[in-house]
Amino acid sequence: MMTPDRSGTRTGTPSAARIRKAVAFRNTAAVYVFVVLFVVFALWIPDTFLTLGTWRSLLSDQAVTCLVAVGLVVPIAAGVIDLAIGTEVGLGAIVVARLLVGSMPIPLAILLSLLSGAAVGIFSWLMITRARIPSFIATLAISSLLTAAIEWISSSQQIVNLPPAFSKLGNGQLFGLTWPFWIMIVVSLLIWYVLELTTIGRRVYATGGNPEAAALAGVRVSRIMLFALITSGVVAGLAGLLLTSQLSAGDPTVGPGYLLPVIAAVFLGSTQFRSGRFNVWGTVVAAYVLAVGVKGLQLAGLPIWIPDLFNGAALLVAVGLAAWQRPVKPRRAAVLRLLGIGSPAAGPVPAAAPARVDSQS
Repeated sequence: MMTPDRSGTRTGTPSAARIRKAVAFRNTAAVYVFVVLFVVFALWIPDTFLTLGTWRSLLSDQAVTCLVAVGLVVPIAAGVIDLAIGTEVGLGAIVVARLLVGSMPIPLAILLSLLSGAAVGIFSWLMITRARIPSFIATLAISSLLTAAIEWISSSQQIVNLPPAFSKLGNGQLFGLTWPFWIMIVVSLLIWYVLELTTIGRRVYATGGNPEAAALAGVRVSRIMLFALITSGVVAGLAGLLLTSQLSAGDPTVGPGYLLPVIAAVFLGSTQFRSGRFNVWGTVVAAYVLAVGVKGLQLAGLPIWIPDLFNGAALLVAVGLAAWQRPVKPRRAAVLRLLGIGSPAAGPVPAAAPARVDSQS
């Protein structure tokens, strides 16, 4: 439908423009990639790829990876690169296993495992904001410390003989899909709500956009980083204990393997739906698109190193797309607009608003 403007020229409706933008390749690239992958594998290995069991397995098996990626969205959106996320998963997995073999009640063991993830987030925050170590270096070092802690707790061996009731958390099903998938959906909804519909979410994005401008606008940058790191730590701990429940054993080697696919999913997800902004549902879609690629390659019987090659290439493409989509605009002005400061309705931006930041990294 066309509507005339003031000059009499007929133009497209705003809704049509929004639809074109929504389905544009640069805004939904992962969806188009999924279609291509689906067609390729459907023609290549139809007997295994097109079965209901394969897709149920894909949705359930990748729920933990997707959960970790969703948790990582929060610190990355706040400008913190958490390279310890993989070992945080491993820590949650091994802590809950050690507590359970010590005859601790399952609810208490789960709670303490989540608290261990929160403790890692607090320690990371101290290193970044108080010791003023760049997040890339701080979390890389923390990852090494956590690896040592995992080896110490587990004595470099699997922890077995867990209570049978605990395995139901990771292997029980609802509508043909395991509980971790539904837990991932609930956590995703919660984080999406916080990031997109609350003041805290706007402050997270403002901090990631420009911490100095956010501080001048009244955002407590240090507290936002603390919230982001605790969130990712708790979600990683949750993912770790779900993984232990699925395996019915605490494996000290499981964590690091999540780092590459999770970061690839978060950056590829930032190119979906929100035009360069890290977001939850873009990350969920990206995580499963990458999983479809890996699953298809595995079903095709290709060498075991092919999935690593696929994830590495996906990460390079994801970061490149994220950088390409980032709009070229003054970052300070963008942050102030995000916070509702400096718009025509709000009046001119003050030269220097009172800063309420505890510490900036």
